[in-house]
Amino acid sequence: MSGLPLPIDGSGTPTATNVLAPNASPMTLDGTNTWVIGRGESVAVVDPGPDDEAHLSTVVSRLGDRNVEVILLTHGHEDHSGGARRFAELVNSPVRALDRTHVLGEEGLEDGDALTVGGVEIRVIGTPGHSFDSLCFWLPDDSALLTGDTILGRGSTVIAPDGDLADYLRSLDKLRAMAELAEAEALLPGHGPILADPVGKLDEYMTHRRQRLDQIRQAIRDGARDAGEIVEMVYADVPKDLWPAARMSVAAQLNYLKTR
Repeated sequence: MSGLPLPIDGSGTPTATNVLAPNASPMTLDGTNTWVIGRGESVAVVDPGPDDEAHLSTVVSRLGDRNVEVILLTHGHEDHSGGARRFAELVNSPVRALDRTHVLGEEGLEDGDALTVGGVEIRVIGTPGHSFDSLCFWLPDDSALLTGDTILGRGSTVIAPDGDLADYLRSLDKLRAMAELAEAEALLPGHGPILADPVGKLDEYMTHRRQRLDQIRQAIRDGARDAGEIVEMVYADVPKDLWPAARMSVAAQLNYLKTR
């Protein structure tokens, strides 16, 4: 899969196509990537996105005559799951997720689950960290991994208040080992462009986390007294509209360091 496209609407792999939601922001980058997966008459839709009627209608129109067999959620944050209930009504489909509060129907999702939709196998990988309920989905036919917010197409992932840095670091280790063993060729993120070097990107993420932890340790040694002062010292080169997200990550890193 050489020459992978940039994060434009309609980009993807042989069995997965992106429908880009119109909710661009500093936190969501170009918007939420809604992924349509499958061949033939049946598909799975991953992350219908925000509760935006225009976006949901666009996804329905892109489906044509194809049937949505199941809706899958990488996690429960509103920019990924907010439109799930309404989309389920539009296409008459169940919603499966790790967090049962988002499930519509009888089945949730667990680490290690596998399903086949529209001739495409989808394997579920538990990757807590960004949120407590984060999942990734492996597509063996494409050698591609849907990563939700665990890996982004640009920048780094925030550890949300319902996430945990220790879990996140373990998830990165898990994905790194899997990507190398399975010879993964692409990461399909929840925001931003497709990434063509999964192992390299995971190494980059792991290195970045170690560096940030070292910077926070140094900021504390230099006299930083709280998360706000740490953000000013460590994230001085980051645009200020991203500082609220940086404060969340700093809080998660301070919690992590307390146990180390």
